[in-house]
Amino acid sequence: MSNHPFGHSISSDDIKDTLGFVDSWEERYKYIIDLGKDLPELPGAKRTEDRLVRGCQSQVWIDEDIVEGRVQLAVDSDAFIVKGLLCIILAAYNNRTPQDILDFDIEAYFAELELLNHLSASRGNGLRAMVARIQSIARSAL
Repeated sequence: MSNHPFGHSISSDDIKDTLGFVDSWEERYKYIIDLGKDLPELPGAKRTEDRLVRGCQSQVWIDEDIVEGRVQLAVDSDAFIVKGLLCIILAAYNNRTPQDILDFDIEAYFAELELLNHLSASRGNGLRAMVARIQSIARSAL
């Protein structure tokens, strides 16, 4: 599993900076969708029932590996907007220690990005389900 699932390193600060420069939510959605388009597909063999995240409107799979004490994530979805949201989550969580993941204030991060205000209730619930799965992975790794 690659340390950088995007093919390049993108940080939560990069995402915050980019979204800070974008004025309209239409442009922000386009940026999030573009992030999703850059996310590599999870191999079909990894798209299993046990990796499927419950509570998401779209299908979402999360696979993890612990390498040298860090959680490395591979993710996928059948919707580009959701893949983009997964990129935003990965920027915060991927290749971090389990404790770093549990200590990270993801709600403050989403608030800074003004993300939840602009997602439908079901999309917001799906986003929280993805976060909950990753936090559960981190707790299991401790």
